[in-house]
Amino acid sequence: GFTSHDVVAKLRGILHIKKIGHTGTLDPDAVGVLPVCIGKGTKLCDMITDTDKTYEAVMLLGISTDTQDISGNVLSKKDVAVDEKTLIETIDSFVGEYKQIPPMYSAIKVNGRKLYQLAREGIEIERSPRDVYIHSIHINDMNLQDDEPSVTMTVSCSKGTYIRTLCHDIGEKLGCGACMKSLSRTRVGRFYIDDSYTINQIAALNLKGELSSIVTPVDSMFDYPEIRIKREYDKLLYNGNQLPLSAGKALDGNTDDKVRIYNESGEFIGLYSMDDSGCKPVKISSVVKAYNDKEEAEAQKEGRMAVILPDFSAHHLRHTFCTRLCENETNLKVIMDIMGHADISTTMDIYAECTKEKKKQVMTNIEGCIIIK
Repeated sequence: GFTSHDVVAKLRGILHIKKIGHTGTLDPDAVGVLPVCIGKGTKLCDMITDTDKTYEAVMLLGISTDTQDISGNVLSKKDVAVDEKTLIETIDSFVGEYKQIPPMYSAIKVNGRKLYQLAREGIEIERSPRDVYIHSIHINDMNLQDDEPSVTMTVSCSKGTYIRTLCHDIGEKLGCGACMKSLSRTRVGRFYIDDSYTINQIAALNLKGELSSIVTPVDSMFDYPEIRIKREYDKLLYNGNQLPLSAGKALDGNTDDKVRIYNESGEFIGLYSMDDSGCKPVKISSVVKAYNDKEEAEAQKEGRMAVILPDFSAHHLRHTFCTRLCENETNLKVIMDIMGHADISTTMDIYAECTKEKKKQVMTNIEGCIIIK
């Protein structure tokens, strides 16, 4: 099967978009849901990764392997002398929080090297256990009398949980050993496998010009309250500054710890955290896009030329790509005013670097999230 990296590479070739990122590693032998972020949606990849997941797994009893799944080298084979009651009780004992030691065959980095690279060289190092949370395990099927005794189960768990390690740990507790035979991820956060598309389906939709019909907008990926900021706070908003509670009608009295912030015209700005002191940016989607859209609309209404800003935020001035470029000193002064820069030389440096980076970037208007299966 495809790894998460393979999926991203194939989508870049199909869509001709450079800025694509996946939201969680999927093993080559696993299948299922893989949310993929496109364009400015990639800024929110880590927040989608930080969600609960659901898997359907088949656990093979009596066999232990070095990879903890059926693809690895067999380390031991044992008879399975386990009754259904003991099996159910043992599996249920893993529901809740438990400390899980990551497998050697994993992408976790230690001193700059991935564990699976060390494992392939025959090196095994000590790994610190990690706290994971198993919300539920539902046993769908048990075949204890087969030549290959197995259990099919649906597992709902926190991020960072290795299902093959869960199978291994269950086998160790039973005393017969176990490994993962197959794995399908059926849910990532709010995204389910029924909402997903294959790479071939995406390629076909792209050829027909219908890709946008399956792209989830960036802001709708989060179920936080929607807050619109009053126009007089635009400078704070576009500069990525903290907002006072008076900046939005629904901010004062809001009890949620995170909110989706929009400008007065309804353009999504980003995710903000809330406390008694105000509203602070967590992830800014595209502050400059919101400014540009507003400026173009006002310029058209007033019959003048719009002053369009490069696409960079106050927090990542030297690390993001331009969608449009300023062309003269007047426009650069506007950047200084919006972004809070004191002198034009600093702004010129930023402008020059953005111009250089723009040549490397494939431009696209598509941004959001596609669910792959």
